Amino acid sequence: MPASAPTQLRLLDSYGRVGTDLRVSLTDRCNLRCSYCMPAEGLDWLPTPEVLTDDEVVRLLTIAVERLGVEQVRFTGGEPLIRRGFPGIVARTAALSPRPRIAVTTNGLGLDKVAPALAAAGLDRVNVSLDTVRADTFAAITRRNRLADVVKGLEAAKAAGLAPVKVNAVLLRGHNEDQAPELLQWCLERGFELRFIEQMPLDAQHGWSREAMITADEILASLKLVFDLTPHPDERGSAPAELFLVNGGPATVGVIGSVTRPFCGDCDRVRLTADGQIRNCLFAREESDLRTALRGGADNDEIADRWRAAMWTKRPGHGIDDPSFLQPSRPMSAIGG
Repeated sequence: MPASAPTQLRLLDSYGRVGTDLRVSLTDRCNLRCSYCMPAEGLDWLPTPEVLTDDEVVRLLTIAVERLGVEQVRFTGGEPLIRRGFPGIVARTAALSPRPRIAVTTNGLGLDKVAPALAAAGLDRVNVSLDTVRADTFAAITRRNRLADVVKGLEAAKAAGLAPVKVNAVLLRGHNEDQAPELLQWCLERGFELRFIEQMPLDAQHGWSREAMITADEILASLKLVFDLTPHPDERGSAPAELFLVNGGPATVGVIGSVTRPFCGDCDRVRLTADGQIRNCLFAREESDLRTALRGGADNDEIADRWRAAMWTKRPGHGIDDPSFLQPSRPMSAIGG
């Protein structure tokens, strides 16, 4: 970030961490029904009037980038590709100064149709959620028979130059816990960068349990049965993934141990929900309302001050190991990854 953004004006918390990575949820709606995220019948979606308009999203992004020092914007959901105005939001974000890095996390459905337009609008890269390359397992996890469509989306993103194309995978007992090496081999052959993510307590059903979760250690042990893994020599910094060289490199695989290997001390993320609430952590139970101020006539300085005040209250860690930990009332689809 240029020196023109003084530290005291940035999104600083009381533990000295600075929020430079903004995750923006564009919708809580999704066109899959992944068992670890929501029930088969779906959820009660946010009423449309409560969701930020395109102009409101861009105004908050402008404040974040130009006044608060945000350097990276990642669009999430729900499923962000459902948002009709998404390419336009990307283009307007790319026009900000200083220009942030722009990414999207998506389930890949429909990506084959919009990847060229998103690349032209200024999207830099894409993360696609894909837990298996077996059609039957995919259907069992997502409750939709759409694996071929996700694969088309991945290929289209690569062809559009949205590199590196990353794949996010969650392993679930009874579904795909034995498929980690197979998924990694599939990604290596196609030039995709794979990241395994521990299942987190963010399901709408509140059915998560530590005992059922496949840990980072288990993931690595499974991979090491087939591949030679060595820690990546580069500093991890605030990146959530621990990176490993595969068979000496240059290919890598990452493991995000949010539960068993927390990285809260270096966290630089802040989240904006689709209905205009600021969340300092995926697992926070508190939110700070920017939408009311936005729609009530507050100017950009006041909104920036409210945002700084919200960030200052960020807790030191997610607290999952604390006996008093309570899962957030909002599920992942309503928070945004």
